[in-house]
Amino acid sequence: MVEKRCLLQRDSVYRWFSELNSSQRVEFLCGLLDLCIPLELRFLCSCLEDLARKDYHSLRDSEIKANNPADLGSLTNITDEVVRSRLLVSLALLNSDNREAAGVLYRTLTHIDSIINNYGLQLNDGRTGDEFLLLFTMASNHPAFSFHQKQVLRQELTQIQSILDSTSNPTTNTSSSNTVTNTTTTTTTTASSVTSNTSTTGCQGCHKCISKE
Repeated sequence: MVEKRCLLQRDSVYRWFSELNSSQRVEFLCGLLDLCIPLELRFLCSCLEDLARKDYHSLRDSEIKANNPADLGSLTNITDEVVRSRLLVSLALLNSDNREAAGVLYRTLTHIDSIINNYGLQLNDGRTGDEFLLLFTMASNHPAFSFHQKQVLRQELTQIQSILDSTSNPTTNTSSSNTVTNTTTTTTTTASSVTSNTSTTGCQGCHKCISKE
């Protein structure tokens, strides 16, 4: 009975995972790797190496370019869909110890603020938003980047996610704004008539990758 229930739960996880977009898959898998013990990681590494070997020759040229800082230096205009596609391939094929190439990619990706403000990049366009989420999810989890670089990239990822959330739920945001306004008006009126002290409380909400051996 327990075994049958575990199989059903496993099937549910597989089904749920298959419906995630690429950035969510990467984030989830990196989280799972953080939970694995060293021997499990070595075993998974062997499995991944075997799977990756099947496409080794077809991706060899792309891998060389992905680890060449000079080639990466030309991929600066991330408003271009073709450039974003090449950056995604580069991040996927970037060696785990290539700090120099990672530094080039880092300088490109950390210009996202000026790009959005100066070019008016529409992140709420479904495909564009997904590409940026995947770019920054991969970069912020990639072992070739330093701890500080990954922290900055994670902040950029959070900003992009916030922009996407705010543009995809305008009705919710308007409703929340009206609710806050009405609550503030009621509180002010009550305070004036009763002359009582009020206080408000709030709450604030505030990852490791294995390197390919």
